[in-house]
Amino acid sequence: MDERLKQQLDFTLEIDKEKNIFRQTHLSGHGRRENDAEHAWHMAIMAYLLREYANEPVDIAKVMLMCLIHDIVEIDAGDTFAYDEEGLKSQKAREDAAKERIFSILPDDQKKDLTALFDEFEYCETPESRYAHAMDNIQPLLLNHSNNGDDWKQHQTTSAQVYGRHAKTKLGSERLYELADQMIQDAIQKGFIQK
Repeated sequence: MDERLKQQLDFTLEIDKEKNIFRQTHLSGHGRRENDAEHAWHMAIMAYLLREYANEPVDIAKVMLMCLIHDIVEIDAGDTFAYDEEGLKSQKAREDAAKERIFSILPDDQKKDLTALFDEFEYCETPESRYAHAMDNIQPLLLNHSNNGDDWKQHQTTSAQVYGRHAKTKLGSERLYELADQMIQDAIQKGFIQK
């Protein structure tokens, strides 16, 4: 086997570990906690289905790939709960180290491409990255809402925390932000989220 193919297959096996990183969010129907790979797959499909609601025209293949790779770094860095203020302080440093190690498994050209795509997502400055962030926010909101807010209730999540997270949703999709606002207001009324 040539070295390039070996590196690509090694990376493929490495990212399989993403299936072992469990998030705080539970699957719909009060299922078990979802893993990062399921979250990424769900976001990518949602990005395709809901693309008409993006604020700007987007390269949907690029958005879908962004969705699929954005949490690969959590193989090393672990999942940081969206409202964990202490964990958020070290998240970037942990994820940067993970990004360097994991993407370095690839041939240099692919390492460069995926690193640039990961960074584009993180900086949230392009139409694609803003729309991908909207998916990253809407997907767990949809699951939490469908589960009667069990994850929000467990963590005593406040409306200010949820609205703070959804500031980026509006940058990618005004329409999906309106949907998020409706779900958040409903969750407040039903006592799923603290005021």
